[in-house]
Amino acid sequence: MIDHISIPVSDLNRAAAFYDPVLATLGLVRRKQRPGAIGYGPDTRAAPVFWILDRLAEGSATPGIGLHVSFEATDRPSVDAFHAAALRNGGKDAGAPGLRPQYTMPFYGAFALDLDGFKIEAVCRAPE
Repeated sequence: MIDHISIPVSDLNRAAAFYDPVLATLGLVRRKQRPGAIGYGPDTRAAPVFWILDRLAEGSATPGIGLHVSFEATDRPSVDAFHAAALRNGGKDAGAPGLRPQYTMPFYGAFALDLDGFKIEAVCRAPE
């Protein structure tokens, strides 16, 4: 089981302004903040599950093909809201909300690229 994931961002404040409303659609809020890092998670968990970190040094991890972070959504409207919030806050479409029968069904998901180009996803695996 994965405990948490972190990604480096080029501008922490800009990234937070993007992730605050996007992750709120899935019930994830800022749980911890320290210099150079912000952690998000559900109110029911003390520790964050997703961190954004200032990209401090040349050679830090960068976005790329193949890497993406998937967030669990409770229902299909949450997936739709996640995608809409990402686009409204400067993200780019990487796959509109919909069924993905090529994946393990049931699978209703949406993809977006964040402000640094990382691919993020929301997925609901509950039947309609």
